[in-house]
Amino acid sequence: MEHLGSCLCKGIEFKITGDFEAFFLCHCSRCRKDTGSAHAANLFSTTAKLEWITRNCEIKVFQLPKSNHVKAFCSNCGSALPNLQMEGELLVVPAGCVDTELTKRPDAHIFTADKASWDASLEDIKCFDQLPK
Repeated sequence: MEHLGSCLCKGIEFKITGDFEAFFLCHCSRCRKDTGSAHAANLFSTTAKLEWITRNCEIKVFQLPKSNHVKAFCSNCGSALPNLQMEGELLVVPAGCVDTELTKRPDAHIFTADKASWDASLEDIKCFDQLPK
């Protein structure tokens, strides 16, 4: 399996070769903080390989002190990017930065005990195909 991805400004492009073993939607407060959303959507692999194709911007990596929480991002546009964790043994890929179609569906919601109070019964709210007028 091969996937291509990039940041929002396209200053960083990458290729992932291999399979993802897990796809989790994480609702912990740290993931909500670093995505600014209800949850993070991350793919995980211990076997896939990451290749940087274009690196016209600096890749910044932030690790929350005294934790395993790591975020890589483009220094220009701030988009989340893949990163290696656990001394290079685990590749973590934010699903939203993958440009090719993902056939793998999320395996689970995790850390739901930490879920935002407003993140409930969302299927009951209105849906629009584009910005409402």
